[in-house]
Amino acid sequence: MKVIMLKTIEKVGKQGEVVNVKRGFARNYLVPKKLAIYATPANLKNLANIQSKLADEEQKLMAELKNLAEKIDTTNLVFKRKVDEQGSMFGSVSELDIINGLQELGIQINKSALSMEKHYKELGEFNLPVRLHKDIICSLNIKIEPEQ
Repeated sequence: MKVIMLKTIEKVGKQGEVVNVKRGFARNYLVPKKLAIYATPANLKNLANIQSKLADEEQKLMAELKNLAEKIDTTNLVFKRKVDEQGSMFGSVSELDIINGLQELGIQINKSALSMEKHYKELGEFNLPVRLHKDIICSLNIKIEPEQ
């Protein structure tokens, strides 16, 4: 079944493309989630209009994400954690802690944008890469201090 992609989905198709997918995938997933529309003759006639509208929306989104990336680059998050006599931390700093810290500053990002290999379990300063879009990557400065 042919559909016109409204959003880019990895291994399926790019935004604005006409792709051939299985009928059940289109009917049960792509169309209800507004990720694609059926490639009817009427929609195919308006394909140029649909593609230009999608390109405009993509440009707006990219501009917003660039502003957000600049905001994140200048942000410094400080976490205070309990430590023992040897300086070992009790607990860790996880993705959820970082998301909550950013939300307190008025920055909303998705957990999947953070690319943490493991939770931070030692004191110090760290740079965490944040992938807002495939083309927009910024870094967040995190500092973990002992609680007094």
